[in-house]
Formats: sequence, structure tokens, C-alpha cells
Amino acid sequence: MAEEKVKAEVKENPDAESAGADACGGEEKRAAVASPASASPAGKISFITSIIAVFQFFTILPLGTCRDYEAFPRRLYLSPLAGWLVGAAGGAVFLLFMHLNMRIFAAAAAVATIMVLYGFNHFDGVLDLGDGLMAHTSREKRIKALTDQNIGAGGTACGMFLILLTVAAVVSIPAESVLFALIIAEVAAKYVQVLFLVFGRPLREGMFSYLHSFAKRRFAIYALIICLPLLLLPIAPAAYIGAALGALLVFFVLKGLSYRLFGGVNGDITGAANELTRLAVLTIIAAIAGLPAGIGGILII
Repeated sequence: MAEEKVKAEVKENPDAESAGADACGGEEKRAAVASPASASPAGKISFITSIIAVFQFFTILPLGTCRDYEAFPRRLYLSPLAGWLVGAAGGAVFLLFMHLNMRIFAAAAAVATIMVLYGFNHFDGVLDLGDGLMAHTSREKRIKALTDQNIGAGGTACGMFLILLTVAAVVSIPAESVLFALIIAEVAAKYVQVLFLVFGRPLREGMFSYLHSFAKRRFAIYALIICLPLLLLPIAPAAYIGAALGALLVFFVLKGLSYRLFGGVNGDITGAANELTRLAVLTIIAAIAGLPAGIGGILII
């Protein structure tokens, strides 16, 4: 959901979630945060409803009537499904422009497509996190910079670096592998978000803490199962290993940094984790692609 929209609608929760696009508006958010105890049992919510709710939460796709807001948090382990769809969409756009022999433009268009489908909401988390990191005085001022609606120089610079490096990473990956690389990166990014929702310590009351209240440790395993079909993609084993290690590195480093600097995790940090995981995975795959095939370069079967 859009961070600006959430902050305007739920003023008492300045760490409102940046991890979803929220195509359904803010009424559900307000009700959910205000009365999490009124949640319906997961058994009363069908899997189809939860799947649709995942896409409504994370993307701007027009999917009809908004599902019960609780349909997503009760099965938040379905989040990697959004990564499958968005990654494939970005890869399709890349292939479209590659047919016109526009390599750099194709890479930029693919990254833009992914960010647009997410409603730029994960990117918003990067901007807010950048501001929080650049506030050097006290934890309170860092938290204020992280959660307010203003974007400073730190956030702007972090956003620019993120886009430039992500496009550069896509350009550095062999064209025939970009579709698979984008899918892997997006699914991995969504898995890292699940890890934060399951294992992260809420910074304060808000959307993140609400979603975290539904999370069970087993959700990390369920989400991993949804990621396993990635192994069927024609990518060298070294790329999978590198992507997995890169994603876990982002999780542990960002989690530790967030605890030390802010005292916990909120939606902005979770949204930023998505963007940073994508960048890390794509960069690692690009680096592996540059190695000799016998050492671990990407192989298209």
C-alpha cells in the first residue's frame, strides 16, 4: 500500500506498511489496524480469495471487488506468488524491447514495469530508509526521518542509486537469461519480506505489527515451498546458490541494522528489503554470468 496514503489515513501509525500497493483503498487498513482481534479464522477464507488478496495487496492490478482484508495476512506466506507474476511481467517487457534491439532501454523498461506494478511502494520504503540512515543524531530522530512523509537528500540519493544499479545489473545479465533472473529476483524478494513479517520485531504499532501478529514460524517454510519451482528454470546451480545467499544476506544485514539503528522493523524497512533483495540477486546473477561456464556461468538448457 502506498506509504503516503497509509500515513494520511492512519495517522496514529507512522510506520504504516510500505510493502503493498493496496489497490483496495484505506478503509480496510483502518479497520484492520484498529481491531485485529476481530479477525476471521483462516479456514473460513478460501485459498482463491487469499491469492487474489495477495495481488490486491502488493500490486495495482484491477482485480475486481476487494477481498476481505484478513484474507492476505492470514496466508501471507502466499506473498511469493506476487513475485512470480511481477517478475514474469518485467521479463516479458524486456523480451519485447529486445526484439527491437534496444538492450539498455529494455532493461530500464523491465525495471520500470516491475516498480509500476508494485505502485512504487517498495521503492517508497527505500526513500524513507535512506532518510532514516542519514539521520545521525539520535534513534528518535532516525525514527522520525524514517516515518515522516518528507523525502530528504539521503532518501533521494538512495533511490537514484538503487534504480541505476538495478538497471545496470539487468544489462549485465545475458539477454536470454533476463526473464528467469527477474523471476528469481522477485520471488526471492517476496520471500525476504515474508521472513521479515515472521521474524521481525515491530518497531511500534502499525501495519507491520498488525501483519506480524498473524505470522507463524511455519509460514517461512510454506513460502519457501512456493519458491521451489524456481529450480525448474534453466539457470545454472551457481546462480541459485548465489541468489539464495544474497537474499539471506539482505535479510540478516538489514534486520540487524534496523534493530541497532531504529530498535525494530516497520513497513518501510520491509518494503526496502524487497528492492534491496532484487538488486542483490540480480547483481549476483550478473556476476556469475560473467564467469566461465565451467565455473558457474548461466547456462540456458
